[in-house]
Amino acid sequence: MSHTPQDRPDHPVYVVGGGPGGLAVAATLRERGVRAVVLEKTDAVGASWRGHYDRLRLHTTRRLSALPGLPIPRSFGRWVARADMVRYLEKYAEVHELEIVTGVEVSRIERAEDGENWILHATGGRLLTGRAVVVATGYSHTPRVPEWPGLATYGGEITHASAYRGPAAYRGRDVLVVGAGNTGAEIAADLAEGGAARVRLAVRTVPHIVRRSTVGWPAQRTGILVRRLPVRLVDRAGALTGRLFGPDLSRQGLPRPDTGLYSRVREGAIPVQDVGLVDAVRKGTVEIVGAVESLDGDKVVLADGTPLTPDAVIAATGYRRGLEGLVGHLGVLDERGLPVVRGARTPREAPDLYFTGFTNPISGMLRELAIDAEKIARRIAKSRSRAAT
Repeated sequence: MSHTPQDRPDHPVYVVGGGPGGLAVAATLRERGVRAVVLEKTDAVGASWRGHYDRLRLHTTRRLSALPGLPIPRSFGRWVARADMVRYLEKYAEVHELEIVTGVEVSRIERAEDGENWILHATGGRLLTGRAVVVATGYSHTPRVPEWPGLATYGGEITHASAYRGPAAYRGRDVLVVGAGNTGAEIAADLAEGGAARVRLAVRTVPHIVRRSTVGWPAQRTGILVRRLPVRLVDRAGALTGRLFGPDLSRQGLPRPDTGLYSRVREGAIPVQDVGLVDAVRKGTVEIVGAVESLDGDKVVLADGTPLTPDAVIAATGYRRGLEGLVGHLGVLDERGLPVVRGARTPREAPDLYFTGFTNPISGMLRELAIDAEKIARRIAKSRSRAAT
């Protein structure tokens, strides 16, 4: 039996993921009178923030990190701590009276037979029908450890950075941190300050290192200003700024990068914001070594053949998006496993299927999530209004 617009069941919009992106979309939809149900696989919102290391603070300012409809309290300071970010997300869900179902994981999304709605396969064999779906499962979804030769038989201790909470478990130990992105850089500095006997940072590609703030001007504001400028122009400006204000750690094994800052951003490599690494490298409490090439018994072998025998290895080697099982069959992912379109645009093959939070922008992830949420909600509300007429 077919339904006319007047008697068609009013299925909700399902938002998959209860992190900042998902909550922001749900709040902006509710603001426009559209029912949104957030499905969160864990038992609370902001799961990824709950799991981050204790030292973490936002690299973006408080004012530029708030989600739509609720400022972050001034008492949290300019650079918001991890625990305070969790408190903010809890308050956000409460203030906006969001409809959140926890303990429900969505494993697959497919088009309903009517060609208009979506079917979500969820925990416990549930089949949920939504008129639109917003996937907000996060940029850092599935921890990734490179398939180093010898990994399966490595006899030493190795963990992914996602399991790191603080330096207490590593006091007095020799630790190798692999990966010089923001996470690896900060964990290395944290270990050095927290009493590890020796800390080495394995670097494959030399990162661009910038100050979080220069004379009170946050790096994020520069990112916002330049993000739509030509890549070459920003690369040149970045090189000049780096020479004037950036650290020169060539003697310690971190030469200035030979590729442009914004060129690297476009490839997905965000500059490292210095929150302790530069001082640690200069003091020698963090030693720079080459890339890890393989594992051999209880040894870690570097690209130049040097063997190391650390007490522990922390792999700050990034994440996968983990979208293949969820939507890979719909033809909406590119060769890197990222959505072909994001924000208010939907794939041609999958109208009413939205993605948010799958970029790592120089202008700040939370800021872009807030902008995306407004655009997505506006688009869905407009589509709903057309369907009702």
